Amino acid sequence: MSLRRLLAIMVKELRQLRRDRITLGMIVGIPVLQLLLFGYAINMDVRGLPAAVADEAQTAGSRALVQDLLATGVIAPAAQARSPADLMDLLRSGRISVGVAIPRDYERRRIEGRESVQILVDGSDTVVQASARQLAQIPLDGRVSVAQLVNVVSFYNPERRSAVNIVPGLIGVILTLTMVLFTAVAIVRERERGNMELLITTPVSSAELMIGKVLPYVGIGLVQTTVVLLLGVGIFQVPIRGALVSVYVAALLLIAANLSLGLLISTRAKSQFQAMQMTFFVFLPSILLSGFMFPFAGMPVAAQWIAQVLPLTHFMRLIRGVMLRGADLGDLLPSVLALCAFTAVMMSVAILKFRKRLD
Repeated sequence: MSLRRLLAIMVKELRQLRRDRITLGMIVGIPVLQLLLFGYAINMDVRGLPAAVADEAQTAGSRALVQDLLATGVIAPAAQARSPADLMDLLRSGRISVGVAIPRDYERRRIEGRESVQILVDGSDTVVQASARQLAQIPLDGRVSVAQLVNVVSFYNPERRSAVNIVPGLIGVILTLTMVLFTAVAIVRERERGNMELLITTPVSSAELMIGKVLPYVGIGLVQTTVVLLLGVGIFQVPIRGALVSVYVAALLLIAANLSLGLLISTRAKSQFQAMQMTFFVFLPSILLSGFMFPFAGMPVAAQWIAQVLPLTHFMRLIRGVMLRGADLGDLLPSVLALCAFTAVMMSVAILKFRKRLD
């Protein structure tokens, strides 16, 4: 073995890496991204859970109790409610994670030492459920524990089964990875195989080519959704409390968003390998910041703003709201509109960036 030839090959490989800006960026970018996400954005000690209080007693004691609960930092006011029914509507729509219901006879119940307050928790997220239970451990008047007066009621997943929380989100994770990856290599593959020469001579417009590329994958995405649903319901007994058609509409919205993102990547990548690299670079923050693995409420504000741009974040709200809480898509309209807007922007940019030419 010649050391000179070996060094020549090493120099050639380093020069090639230097010219490949995407690979060079990922060498540094992936460690930095993971460090920032796991060290800064990921927080299992959830604070500031969106909450609402239905104080039907309106006494000095009930108001003091509310202030004690807010002082823990576990919950933060996010909406107003007049009755427990209002709290349930807010929970179902996903606007709050915790509801505090104080009855009219709160003072009499407290004096008698009976259960006097209900804390309603959205149990579709097991981490949120565990954090909300901390509210039953704070001291009250320095004499008794809130645990003696408070009943923490978990809805939608009272058994705290992880499969109930994971399976709906897994639909989004699978669709994000496969849909973006499939379409990210679509245009690049045409160039590498020489098919772009044939497309140049046809009257097919850029928009027709792009849309025609993604339509077959819509069916593939729906098949994947069906497979996950069948296995989740059949094996893990995951409930579908909302309308099944709403589940598939939510899946279609995510499929469209991911396909448009994949097409944009495809127009910018120079090879299939680059397309896969860029897909992974998008997939990593999606799975970490969307609320699938870690609670969204535990992230700092900056990370939450970044997560709002990711389609998977909005899909998590849709699919868990429909499947676990029985919500309608109308109750989750902001997430629906966000996915539609993302699809429109990404598809428009991809069509503008694409040109039927060999370079």
